[in-house]
Amino acid sequence: MSREDIIATFDPNGYALRGSGIFGLPFTPRDAQLVIVPVPWDVTVSYSSGTSDGPEAILEASGQVDLFFAGAKDAWKLGIAMEEVPEEWKDLNRHYRKKAEQVIDMLADGLTPENDSELADLLEEVNAQCNDLREWLRHHTGELLDSGRMVALLGGDHSTPLGFMQALAEREGEFGILQIDAHADLRDAYEGFTYSHASIMFNALKVKEVSRLVQVGIRDYCEAEAQLSASSNGRICTFYDQDLKSAAYVGENWDAQCERIIAHLPQKVFISFDIDGLDPKMCPGTGTPVPGGLEFAQAVHLMLKVVTSGRRIIGIDLNEVAPSEGEWDANVGARLLYAMCNLMALSQGRLQAI
Repeated sequence: MSREDIIATFDPNGYALRGSGIFGLPFTPRDAQLVIVPVPWDVTVSYSSGTSDGPEAILEASGQVDLFFAGAKDAWKLGIAMEEVPEEWKDLNRHYRKKAEQVIDMLADGLTPENDSELADLLEEVNAQCNDLREWLRHHTGELLDSGRMVALLGGDHSTPLGFMQALAEREGEFGILQIDAHADLRDAYEGFTYSHASIMFNALKVKEVSRLVQVGIRDYCEAEAQLSASSNGRICTFYDQDLKSAAYVGENWDAQCERIIAHLPQKVFISFDIDGLDPKMCPGTGTPVPGGLEFAQAVHLMLKVVTSGRRIIGIDLNEVAPSEGEWDANVGARLLYAMCNLMALSQGRLQAI
């Protein structure tokens, strides 16, 4: 069946059929304009695991998302499809998560890689496997980009998008990252893990094409991270959650704050969204919830302002969604993912604004 036939026979106002694609859409990765790459990986999480099951939980909950998207004409016709969750990486995640837990326990007991060879070997093994995942994603997302598709990465923990960022750098040149997150993620090899979820932005800044990192909603960070941001000569621009709320208390509305945030972004933007950037009532099951954060509508408004500013969203990721009782976390994650996909498409002119 051709893409035109698929569109002609699909009812966007109907209910999602069992076995249909993400959001109940009829597209496959072969005929979709936007492909979601699921990454079932949470090897290096330092608090609660479970985000490796996020992609499957979001897929299951996504059938409840209505396909009408205000501001875009026939948004569903874009064609969004999610690849199958890669079982190989899921199995590897289970195996290496156990090894990472050993590392974390040994560190908590006061051991160090310098004085314990078993710990050093475990760290080396976990880091090597995380590097393999990074390289696989750099290659895989690069192939999708080269085929003309837009790509969204769905984690998993927040360590996952590094290879995707590198693939974009190779094809797009200079770009900025808009990070919505509770955590700064600027630690150098946290707990000894080179590709820790707490080190994703530290590692992203090693990509020379990343000209600016704009962080929003940050409210849980260490002194070294604050110093790194302050001493970055503007390459890192952090909008701390408390500062944003303090400004709101004295009268600055959210739209004006969004204008201030977006002014620091270059023309090309990658949006990296850790679900814990939202108020934890939206994501109670996430690995490291922190009081405060953005409301759902605030986050969408900020990303919409990126689009209306004329900037181009070149890639997106959504991470740290963990399944919870009643599907609440996955429900929120699915709705956020649908909004992000459509906003990226609008920014690239692949959807018609109305």
